[in-house]
Amino acid sequence: MANSRSAEKRIRQAEKRRIQNRVQRSRLKTAIKKVNAASDAETALAAYRETAALLDRYATRRLIHPNKAARKKSQLAKKVLSLGGQP
Repeated sequence: MANSRSAEKRIRQAEKRRIQNRVQRSRLKTAIKKVNAASDAETALAAYRETAALLDRYATRRLIHPNKAARKKSQLAKKVLSLGGQP
């Protein structure tokens, strides 16, 4: 239990941020699944571009580690190339 008003505010802020981070991570996971589930190059490329932008944005905000963003982009680009697309 918080002992001061500032500690109570910190608890409220932390909870709001936790929920927002969870939403964003979920959105990212869904976008990654879309790229992996794509069956043709055109769909995969469109999904890849959207996902790469999300990865870059979340890495900048430190929601995910920048190295993880780079690794995921590389893996997804390889998937798009295997379908005949050009990321």
